[in-house]
Amino acid sequence: MNLERQFGLCKMNLERQSGAKHAKKKTWVYSPPKPPKPKVTESVKADLQKKADNLIETVIKPEHVKEPPKEGDLNYIVDIYSKWYRSYFYFCAKYNCPSPNAIYPSFETKFARMEYLENGRFNLSYMRHTQQWWEIFTDLPMDECLKQIGDGAHFMP
Repeated sequence: MNLERQFGLCKMNLERQSGAKHAKKKTWVYSPPKPPKPKVTESVKADLQKKADNLIETVIKPEHVKEPPKEGDLNYIVDIYSKWYRSYFYFCAKYNCPSPNAIYPSFETKFARMEYLENGRFNLSYMRHTQQWWEIFTDLPMDECLKQIGDGAHFMP
């Protein structure tokens, strides 16, 4: 166990050959540690938060936040906002559930993610219907990411 931590080693099982009567052989292989993610500076965080809030208020909210439906029990968007978590910046939508059978009265979903790389550049991903992030743009500057989110068909709440 100590060797694993010290040298980044992990066990690897070799598959038993068909017809062999011997037990599986185990061997050690080198597993290098992942490089640390770059730290996001406070100035980048503040700048992106300001620009994203402007995009949300001027483009995304007017297009997607509507009055509650008068009929039916369909979920509807009541708010769109953004937030930082570690080196990721998320665009989120809050939905209300008017149905009497709803488990919760509202829920949150994330629909776009910007992953900070370095020097004000980001990877841009959207949330697929399979609840997996799908990276479609890499190494974009901040303003280009925000333009893609405002214009792109993939980034809908």
